[in-house]
Amino acid sequence: MTDNKDIEKSYARAFASAEGARVLEHLRSITIERFLGPDASDAALRHLEGQRALVHQIELLIERGKNG
Repeated sequence: MTDNKDIEKSYARAFASAEGARVLEHLRSITIERFLGPDASDAALRHLEGQRALVHQIELLIERGKNG
């Protein structure tokens, strides 16, 4: 099993390049920066929140990998 610090460093390295930053920006644009209208279903809202949580987790791991 891989140590958490190793995983965090791997995330930081994977997203350190210009391409990695571009991918992360794209993920943010389709999740965190996306808003559903008032007619969105409960299922659609839950799905989007799950996607947002995953992008936040990736960002957290990147920051920990940079600082750790």
